[in-house]
Parts: sequence; structure tokens; C-alpha cells
Amino acid sequence: MTVIDTLLNINMMDLFAFAGLILAWLLTGWFTEHPPAHRPSVSVLMNDYRRDWMRQFVTREPRIFDATVVDSLRQGTAFFASASMIAIGGGVALLGNAALVKGLAAQLALDEGAIGIELKLILMLTFLANALLKFIWSNRLFGYCSIMMAAVPNDPADPHGYHRAAQAAEVNITAARSFNRGLRAIYFALAALGWLAGPLALMNPAAFTAGILVRREFASVSREVILHR
Repeated sequence: MTVIDTLLNINMMDLFAFAGLILAWLLTGWFTEHPPAHRPSVSVLMNDYRRDWMRQFVTREPRIFDATVVDSLRQGTAFFASASMIAIGGGVALLGNAALVKGLAAQLALDEGAIGIELKLILMLTFLANALLKFIWSNRLFGYCSIMMAAVPNDPADPHGYHRAAQAAEVNITAARSFNRGLRAIYFALAALGWLAGPLALMNPAAFTAGILVRREFASVSREVILHR
């Protein structure tokens, strides 16, 4: 059976589960980044704190703390980028030995062809590849931010001081947004693994993952703390 045959013969439940996963991923990301005005998400609330950070940065002396924070953020992106690369390598190795996964599926009483298994692994790998690209870009943006912070005058009377600080804040926010997108991609890559056990096993983790992310952004204890400025 070819890949084209597999795509043509895929059943409606699998299509529905696949569409549900993609829709949950897209809507969760959009809702997190564009929340209702009366109920901002944690990500949006943290943007204001990042702007406050850069305003305080103008007059802070010495700036060792700020350098440490940015370095910590870059290390976080580098760690997740490395982890994503390792996971992608493992997934590609499984693709090269789909018969092994097919044997596992047979033990679980699942009727899956090797190509069907490969397509499901490719879905997970697509999410991981997306996460890797987001983490790499986030790491680079935090690097840009550190350079822009170094260009901020340490004198509040300097006409360029707060303007450059505001620019650094926006780059920092963009880097954080890319990092958060990478994390969401990893969450949904884990949910995509459920497809190996069938369409229902994909829909349930997808809904659970979306619910967890929405709760953390809109109904968590940390949000209540962050909200009260």
C-alpha cells in the first residue's frame, strides 16, 4: 500500500481526530495570544512585566541581575531546542523501523499498516520540528535583546534611554512568544502520540492538552498573583 492509498483510505474517525488536534492547537495558541480584553492570559500579562523590567533597567546599577535573567532565558531555549532535536532523532529512527511499531500495534490489537504508522509518527515529528524552529528563533531573539539592552544608556536623562529600553522590551516579548509557541508544539506532539492507539486515543489527549493549557493561562493561581499589579 502506498502513501497515497493510505491517505485515500483513511477513515472518517481518523480524519475527525486529526482535524480536532490541529484545531485545538491553533485555537489554543490564538486564544492565548489574543485573549478577551476583560480576561487577559498569563502570556499577555507577562508582557507588561517585561516592559516594566526594561523601564527599571534604565536606572539599575549595576546591571548584573538583568544579564543573569537574559542568560537564563537563553539557556532555557537552548535546552528545549536540544531536547527537541534528540526527540526528532528518535522519531526518525522509528520511521526507519516502522515494522517494530507495527508489531507493538499488533500486540495492542490495533489494525495498522506500516505506512499508517509512519504517517502518525510524521504528525508527531512535524510538531517537534515546529517546536525546534520556534526555540531556535527564540534563542536568537533573546540574543538580539541582550545586545539592545547593552545599548541602553544608564542615564534616565538621555533622550535615547527609554526609547531603546522599549525596543528591547518588544524584542524580549517576541522572543517569549516564540518560546511559548514552541512549548505548545511539544505539548501537542505528546498528544499526537495517542493516534498510534486509534482516533479516540488522539481526541482525548488533544482535548486534555488544550484544557490544561487554557486553565494555566486563564484560571491558574499564578495568574491571580500576576494579575494584581
